[in-house]
Amino acid sequence: MMNIMIVGIGGFLGSVSRYLIGGLVQEMFHTYRFPYGTLSVNVIGCFLIGLFYGLGETKGLPAPEVRLLIGTGFIGGFTTFSAFGYETMTLTRFGEPMSALANLLLHLLIGIGAVWAGDAMSRIF
Repeated sequence: MMNIMIVGIGGFLGSVSRYLIGGLVQEMFHTYRFPYGTLSVNVIGCFLIGLFYGLGETKGLPAPEVRLLIGTGFIGGFTTFSAFGYETMTLTRFGEPMSALANLLLHLLIGIGAVWAGDAMSRIF
């Protein structure tokens, strides 16, 4: 039961962070023709998960409870892959196939690159 609470607390904090950061970034671009907020949150989340689990592999950090709080809870609540899928479909449905394709490619390429970068950075520490 304690593990569920730990994941829930992390998920709450990650979800609130996703809402705030995604909204802030989207407002910075002053447009809703492309989901910049979701893209930024997914790239940040991909980087964080690469860094976090890379440190776990290379340094044996952190404790299992912290892994649940941050990895499963916070980062899991923070990333928005379901929103990414919905927004890509919506762009297509509303006649923006090139924006949908750009959204798809940017999330995949930059996101995977961010996971690699986070993992690489974890090996420096």
